[in-house]
Amino acid sequence: MRIGISCYPTIGGSGAVATELGKALAHRGHEVHFIVTDVPFRLGGFHPNIYVHELDTTTYPVLRTPPYDLSLAALMAKTVERYDLDILHVHYALPFAVCAFLAKEMVNDHRVKVVTTLHGTDITVLAQEDTLVDVIRLGITKSDAVTAVSQSLSRQTHELFHVEKQIECIYNFVDPDVFRPKAVQEVKRCLAKPGEKVLLHTSNFRKVKRVPDVIRIFANVQAVVPSRLALVGEGPELNEARNLVRQLGLTEKVEFLGKQDEVAELFAAADLFLLPSEKESFGLVALEAMAAGVPVVGTVAGGIPEVVLHGKTGFLAEVGDITSMSEYAIRLLTDDGLYQSFSEAGRMRAENEFSLDVQVAEYERLYQRLVESEAVAL
Repeated sequence: MRIGISCYPTIGGSGAVATELGKALAHRGHEVHFIVTDVPFRLGGFHPNIYVHELDTTTYPVLRTPPYDLSLAALMAKTVERYDLDILHVHYALPFAVCAFLAKEMVNDHRVKVVTTLHGTDITVLAQEDTLVDVIRLGITKSDAVTAVSQSLSRQTHELFHVEKQIECIYNFVDPDVFRPKAVQEVKRCLAKPGEKVLLHTSNFRKVKRVPDVIRIFANVQAVVPSRLALVGEGPELNEARNLVRQLGLTEKVEFLGKQDEVAELFAAADLFLLPSEKESFGLVALEAMAAGVPVVGTVAGGIPEVVLHGKTGFLAEVGDITSMSEYAIRLLTDDGLYQSFSEAGRMRAENEFSLDVQVAEYERLYQRLVESEAVAL
């Protein structure tokens, strides 16, 4: 098939999933066209069967901002026609699903089918903006198929937008050959001294990630267990996190590693992953940790419980319950038998339930169903 993919190019779960999906589809022989504002952060290098169409917006004096969405819709339409795409798969309802609707209107005699995947923020956060609700609903209802990355997100979408559209759950995935337990002693030595445990958190440092909770949990843990904290990523709460680390006297114990495109070795070097988010549609980083054999301590927010099994592959507490999460972390780091069982169970769950091959095949079946329905209609 010939498949177009649009997503945010910046660091984040949706861009990572969209990019890895495109790479996997290309590896399976499909022709994949990324229609983006910039090269996605996980798409570095040359990949056979992958083409990148980058948006070049024009600034007009009469407009306050460049017509980004309209230009993207036009580029989608042009790519659909030029390469005769079968599927246009967009990641996020806003702006991508709406742009895809406009693009399809521009090529209204074309058979292309639009698939929209909801990743979370477009539903859980933007739904709070009254001016955007109807626009998001339009993007969802005008898509030929809609998927969500968790059952929790699917339910939320129906509750918030009152759409009758079927929303199929296709979980996020991980490549177990990339994220896996492995000896990375050099990386470990860079993060911690001998005998110290490594706690890891990676995110876009938005308020919903509750990075201050990560730091406070670590403060409690390191008071009992010799350990270090590695923080990966950048975002609006980064300065607040740095200030809190200084206030708690943890400057020598916490490493701010900034944006990292390749994180598999960091996960393999970690002993525990912290994810105390208040909103999390799926929790891709939790899955990547489990695939690396690293137990997770987090919250029961959103889709996290669909990924992390409490008491088996990690421990989950209520949002903001720093005490419980600290106790869970200490328990795992001080009980070798419990830790090993969680590590093995997490790896097995990632391989069996959320592997790249299993989930990509789900998307392929969805695409094929849409293409075949068009053929029957003709």
